[in-house]
Amino acid sequence: MNRLLWIAAVILTLASCSDEVDTSARYVFTGKTITQYLEEKDYYSEYVRLLGKMRVSSFSETTLKQLLAARGHYTVFAPTNDAVQAYLDTLFRGGLIKEPSWEGFTEQSVLDSIEHVIVFNSIIDNGDQSAYDISDFPDDEREFRMANMNNRKLRVFYGKVDLDSISIEGVAAINKSNRGIVLTNGFVHQADGVIAPSDKRLGDKVREWIREPESGYSVMARLIMACGLEDTLNAYRDETWEELYLTGGVKDLPKHTSVGQAGTIPQHRYFGFTLFAETDRFWEQTLGCKAEEINAERVKNYLQESGLFGYIEGTTYDDDYTNPMNILNQFVTYHLLPQRIGRDNLVIHYNELGYNATSSKTPTIPVMDYYETMGLPRLLKTYESRESEGIYLNRFPRLRNGRGQFGPAHENVNDYHESGLFPPLKGNSTTADENMGIRVLTTSEAGTDATNIANAVVHPIGGLLVCTENVCNQMGSQRIRFDACCTMPEMMNNNIRQTRAYYPYGAPNVRAIPTNYPYLEGVEIREGTQFYYLQGYMSGYHNLQGDEFNIIGQYDFTMKLPPVPRAGQYEIRFGVATGSYVRSMAQVYFGTERDKMYVTGIPMDLRLGGLEMRMPSGTTPSNVGWEADSDDEEYNDRVTKAMRTKGFMKAPYSWTNANGSGNPVRTFHYMSRRIIISTYLQPYQDYYIRFKSVLDGQTYEFYMDYFEYVAKEVYDNPEEQEDIW
Repeated sequence: MNRLLWIAAVILTLASCSDEVDTSARYVFTGKTITQYLEEKDYYSEYVRLLGKMRVSSFSETTLKQLLAARGHYTVFAPTNDAVQAYLDTLFRGGLIKEPSWEGFTEQSVLDSIEHVIVFNSIIDNGDQSAYDISDFPDDEREFRMANMNNRKLRVFYGKVDLDSISIEGVAAINKSNRGIVLTNGFVHQADGVIAPSDKRLGDKVREWIREPESGYSVMARLIMACGLEDTLNAYRDETWEELYLTGGVKDLPKHTSVGQAGTIPQHRYFGFTLFAETDRFWEQTLGCKAEEINAERVKNYLQESGLFGYIEGTTYDDDYTNPMNILNQFVTYHLLPQRIGRDNLVIHYNELGYNATSSKTPTIPVMDYYETMGLPRLLKTYESRESEGIYLNRFPRLRNGRGQFGPAHENVNDYHESGLFPPLKGNSTTADENMGIRVLTTSEAGTDATNIANAVVHPIGGLLVCTENVCNQMGSQRIRFDACCTMPEMMNNNIRQTRAYYPYGAPNVRAIPTNYPYLEGVEIREGTQFYYLQGYMSGYHNLQGDEFNIIGQYDFTMKLPPVPRAGQYEIRFGVATGSYVRSMAQVYFGTERDKMYVTGIPMDLRLGGLEMRMPSGTTPSNVGWEADSDDEEYNDRVTKAMRTKGFMKAPYSWTNANGSGNPVRTFHYMSRRIIISTYLQPYQDYYIRFKSVLDGQTYEFYMDYFEYVAKEVYDNPEEQEDIW
């Protein structure tokens, strides 16, 4: 239902209600602002007092109380007086204050910090998007897409018996009677506890886990410490960027020429990490001893005896665990990503075929992403499908893709769902069923520490995560398609990727990266380049996951690509959409050194689609040879072969132009893939790609969405041709 109509219906229904909330009613609309509502409730008096003390920022005289009296879309988890007192009691028991009251603070800085914690963690400014109603809350143990005013993403926990019970971060219960209070500028949800996520960073937590084995991660903590990674894992924020942003040293880009919105630069440059961790329970069952008895040497010996690492040339087995080639270091760093990825973003669902992003949100066909891990350059695959019934790492099922045993001559099934079958192993592996993948558990399933860490997310896993020879071979035997954002940790760390919560339907989110500061560590952006990121949620974008980079002007930029899983001949492909009339033409360079790359061929013309070339002056026919798919698979394959000779391929069939229910992008002639290069690639090697404009003019657009690594055994397999997905 349209939100305005819904609110109107609530007004009519509850017109005779008093200001006291009827416990039988879920929603109340008072016609008041959040501040007015809170001021009328005696049990919020302490919270209101703090709101009046705290300024929005050090550069503003506006208080949070004034902010919540103004127009906007705010989600407020308002703690009661009892909740605030209970929090003070906790601080007293912890020895932070001398008595459980505001008079117990002996240092003004500590008092200011605590007041900041109580207030700023309780408010989410939803910007132009509607505030969070109860029905908009994420699933169990998942995060709100919008961070709170303390720049922390909060998680929601639901009761395991009473499914209607809700808490924020597992400590601040949302009162069943006083939640979903509809006000003119947002929602208030009464919190019976103070939301105060720890400021500890991952390195700090690692040290803490060793001292507190009940966390469930004490073994992993000892392994991380042995590898000397704890200081690295404490990185939090780029203070140089903070200063530049506050002093105007970096600025927003002008309005995007096509979208018409200015490109806002990020306010912060945070660092982040994701840790996938075997639990202490797993190690106790595997090694047959108590967790406190398991040290780095014991795990190293177990890994060495397993024979899982000998296939990597140069692997060492001594006790220098800080060496990236050491067997233990290889193991630990494969569990770490240099970007903070909450559970809701481990697999990004949006417009895959059959998926509904606004209602059921039930997984359909497989969705996967590929990330480069820390340490030795390797790929980690995240995966979820309807059949997997959860998120997995490195899962390799046989998909019903209309090829081989699922082709017309056999089962003739081409819906891209899991078949229930898995391929045979290809090299050493942890278990006989390794291709089923490693399940990502919830903290409640694993019984482990669920602390909200300032710069990281920890995901317990249900098996031994190793980049085995089999994993590398399986990954190299399948098409690897990765969104360009996957190569840039800053996009996830700073809530730029998938920022759909910021904007209403149909309004693209336009963000920008400046040229005068290396905001994206893996991307060198040269002068004259206007680097935009467009999030086209519900805007009919044809892009993978609904987003794209759109680079304008006399652009010239270089980006680091992820590693390949094994040695071999690969095609590197690039997704193209020629829907715009101001696309550009780029010379492409490729190589292993950022400053020494070679030209891959003639310039890539992004104006050229399957049936036409689009230019500001109009269209002309193209000679690419695109034809719509028919019922004759052999004929379709001949069309594919003919297009490939010209360096073109049709777009994939696996996602659509509209929330999963539109037409597959393969059916649009202006969507294609370009074969940039076919070359021999080595694993554990850095590769770089450079795009440089060859057209004069400041308004031409370079479109960038996704890449593909495709091994020769996939694109040139005489027995089973590459599928359409």
